[in-house]
Order: sequence, then C-alpha cells, then structure tokens
Amino acid sequence: MTDDVRVPRDPQLPGRLLEIERKALIPLLRSRPDADFARPAAACPGWTVRDVLAHCSAALLRVVESRYEPGVFSPESNERDIAERAEWTNARVVDELERGMTEAGPVIAAWDGRLDMIALGEWVHAGDVRDVFGEPGAYGGAGLPDALALLAWVTREQAHLSLHADLDDVDEPLRLGAPTASGPPVRFIGDAPTLVRLYAGRPLNGAAYELAGAREAELNIFG
Repeated sequence: MTDDVRVPRDPQLPGRLLEIERKALIPLLRSRPDADFARPAAACPGWTVRDVLAHCSAALLRVVESRYEPGVFSPESNERDIAERAEWTNARVVDELERGMTEAGPVIAAWDGRLDMIALGEWVHAGDVRDVFGEPGAYGGAGLPDALALLAWVTREQAHLSLHADLDDVDEPLRLGAPTASGPPVRFIGDAPTLVRLYAGRPLNGAAYELAGAREAELNIFG
C-alpha cells in the first residue's frame, strides 16, 4: 500500500509565489549599490548577482511573451540571455525582472503545469541573491509556505524520490516525491531552508540536518 493520492495542481500557486517574492526582492535590489551587482554568486559558479538577475528576468519575459524556441532554458540559452543584457544598466535589468515577476503568473497558470518549476527556480534564485547579500530569509521568508507546496507538487509530478521531511520550523511533516510501495521513504530532519538548499543543489553552509536513505546529490531537481 502507498499513500499515492493524486494532489491537484493549484494553478495560482506559481504566480502567488512570484508576487510575494517581487514585493520583497525588487525594493531590496533598488536599495543596493551597483557594486553589489558585481559580487559573485556562490550558488551559481561563474555568475555574478547581475548575471543571476539577468537570467531570471530573461526567463520570465520568455514566458510572458511565449518565446519558446528550440533549446530554450538550456545553459547555452541562459548564457546568451545574459550576454544580450551586458550593456544594460542594473536598473534596467531590475525593471525587466519586476515586469516578469508581475506578468508571468497568469501565463504559467494557463499552462498545464510544465512551467510551474520556473516560478520555483525564480524564488530559489532570489534566495541565491539574498545569500550573497547576507540578508535574512535566504530560501525562506514569506514565500516559504508556497515554495514548499510547489516543491512538493513538482517532485511528485517528476516521480522524484519519495521523502518524508520532519521540519523544525513547520508544524506538519512534508511529503515530497512520488509515494512508493517498495520500502520506506527517504527521511529528512532539519529546517525548511536547508531542505530547499538540498533540492536546489545549493551550498549548505554548515547547516545541521539528518538525511537517511539517499545521498544529497540525489535530491537535486535542477541538475
């Protein structure tokens, strides 16, 4: 027996997560000096904060404008998007990001779920930026409940490893991945931002946690 009850998709969830993050991230970015945009992003080797933001804004504008040419969202496509914005001011990059975070939600909602992971990736990248700046709430904050709900749905749809998470900072246990009848799920004990870091393949920065039944790399959903 398994607990494989089909979880319905909430089409408004990705847009809600983007809206919450937009309200927090855009004012933060507008308050930072230009020098901060040139700082290296530890979670994305070879990229600066500006590169991360340019990638995020370009990805969302592709969604808003329905531009899905072959190879879109590939590493090569991401690098081209960043290069196309090389001469832009930081303020222009932030403006484009704000537009994307504002307008992409309804477009994602109208699809069948295949674009939902983009919203989750944008939220994770916002955490990457907060991490560089030393801001509180990296991979957490007001968007965390929606991010966890979206992570649970995405991992189930991807038939990812079945995982039971007992989170220090969330009241109810969280089930991720596809339920299985062939043995117990992977077990995680720790806080929710650390769980997000594991699924996003982000540096753990010495966080304390317990993981049984899988290696850390097996949880990474972004490759």
